[in-house]
Amino acid sequence: MQNERRLSVLRAIVEDYVKTEEPVGSKALVERHGLGVSPATVRNDMAALEEEGYITAPHTSAGRVPTDKGYRLFVDRLTTVKPMTAAEKRAIAGFLEGAVDLDDVVTRSTRLLSQLTRQVAVVQYPTLSRSTVRHVELVALAPTRLLLVLILSTGRVEQRLLEVTEEVSEEALATLRTKINTAVSGAVIAEAGEALRTIAQPADAPADAPQDPLASAVAETLIEAMNDHRSDERISIGGTSNLARFGDSFDTAVRPLLEALEEHVVLLKLMGEATAGGLVTVRIGAEGPYQELSQTSVVATGYGPGDEALATLGVVGPTRMDYPGSMAAVRAVARYLSRILDEA
Repeated sequence: MQNERRLSVLRAIVEDYVKTEEPVGSKALVERHGLGVSPATVRNDMAALEEEGYITAPHTSAGRVPTDKGYRLFVDRLTTVKPMTAAEKRAIAGFLEGAVDLDDVVTRSTRLLSQLTRQVAVVQYPTLSRSTVRHVELVALAPTRLLLVLILSTGRVEQRLLEVTEEVSEEALATLRTKINTAVSGAVIAEAGEALRTIAQPADAPADAPQDPLASAVAETLIEAMNDHRSDERISIGGTSNLARFGDSFDTAVRPLLEALEEHVVLLKLMGEATAGGLVTVRIGAEGPYQELSQTSVVATGYGPGDEALATLGVVGPTRMDYPGSMAAVRAVARYLSRILDEA
């Protein structure tokens, strides 16, 4: 019973500190929260929490603030992530379903997440390597110039221009288009690459048989597009202006985070691996991979069609954040984004 009461005191301290941005005293706790005990009991509980490292006194203040250890216990003991309201769900659905392509979906998701949480939102583009091929289109822009369009299961589109040495007839182009789509539609990237190689050099052909130059050039170009992992590091960032709310901790918390926002590889590592099944991960302070970001917290989850996590989205910000609200928003946006990709 005593431990549960102290947990209630810690929960109240976290909630008040996040809301007021001021150290929390025992008198304020008794006045704002129905703890059902005297101020003296609350003071004793706060002393015990401080001794155990869950809260601390900044400078000479009479109030207390949570430590990273306190935030971790608070998050771990959340019985449920508070659900989004019906109005919030409708707003999310309406905002995201108006998107016209993948870039628009990612941009809208980033903006929405930053507005819901008042934190910096980060959305990673779906990775190429885990995608499947939906369709390949070949378009003649000129007699010897082709546009190759690779459409993936995530809605992602890769385009390449190809110059060929001889004019390509519409009939030859249509035949090659059909052959390629028959071979690669529905295949994951690695399997699609192997199938494309057989297009240029059929398995039943003699080893010394000449390759079809058009099929070979198209296959090589598409394979290059599929293996362009530079695009796997593409991310969208929004809500940087929200960091202005944490001006009191600019040098220790905000400046390092602003610098990290310029390094996408750092951000991707900070966000962690994409997790499937709707699991929301929370990394608080020094739990992250970078010591210079020890006053930064990350709330993230994976998203993708079906139960497959193709990429990560989440929010980053100083450790003084609304964890229940951020977790709910991250999970909700990921679910809607996954549904859009699934239906695309």
